[in-house]
Amino acid sequence: MNTDSIDMNTTILLIGHGSRKTAGNEEILRFAGTWRTHHPGWRIEVCFIEHADMLMHEGLDRAAANSKQVIAVPLIINAAGHVKMDIPEAVDAARARHPGVEFVRVPHLGMGREIHDILRQRIERLLRDLAVPDPRTTGIILLGRGSSDAGANGEIARMARWLFEGMQHDLVDIAFTGITLPRLETVVQRQVKLGMTQIVIQPVYLFTGVLIERIGQQTARLRQSYPHIAFALGGYFGFDEGIYAIADARVRDHGKLTGMLECDGCKYRLAAAHNHHHDHNHAHDHAHSN
Repeated sequence: MNTDSIDMNTTILLIGHGSRKTAGNEEILRFAGTWRTHHPGWRIEVCFIEHADMLMHEGLDRAAANSKQVIAVPLIINAAGHVKMDIPEAVDAARARHPGVEFVRVPHLGMGREIHDILRQRIERLLRDLAVPDPRTTGIILLGRGSSDAGANGEIARMARWLFEGMQHDLVDIAFTGITLPRLETVVQRQVKLGMTQIVIQPVYLFTGVLIERIGQQTARLRQSYPHIAFALGGYFGFDEGIYAIADARVRDHGKLTGMLECDGCKYRLAAAHNHHHDHNHAHDHAHSN
């Protein structure tokens, strides 16, 4: 299907996480604005899961107005509680409110080969900034948000393994800014003890926020604590062309989804369908400090 064949009877609703920092939400709006320039024939709107004025229920209602179809695109890379619970429940409720509109919920961005390629390109740039040191003494740390959902944390671990397989570094580790372990300071301490003389820290984040600022502060303290170690800190990657390509693919393939999405079979969501007292925090909570 040609993506540009989508007409104005369809609204594409980009669902961002939302941040307590206005700058983070503004970046998502800017992402959507650039995406519109890629596809001037598309009707693209934006809403947020939390920490913003336009939340999901209102965003879905607005998208449904004057539309025959709404394609909900989660601008999220990890499948934790929001992807598995909040977004599906909001879309289901919108279907009930707008029975004449078709709602299609496509998969989140995910942590597949496309994200791996973005991470590798960014790490290679950081290595050039360090004057291309010996990979055997240069540690890599992927720094994720952290979740009590083991599957979401496992996606970061998979990225680290793929990078390890494709590069020559002895140490490619993961760390998290909250909820779960290990934390950044612990992993840096381990890599220093194992002989690393350079350490690359690459956050696995789409946009700015409180946690991105916290990562910068933590790295500054680490530089003071380990003055003999050269640190390179990467940035978030929400405006990378690869992210736009994944979003394009989600829209392009929306009519080809025949099986369940990952969250449709989640045991907690299935339980919630039968028990209205479902505890959302059970194995789905995550850091809300962005």
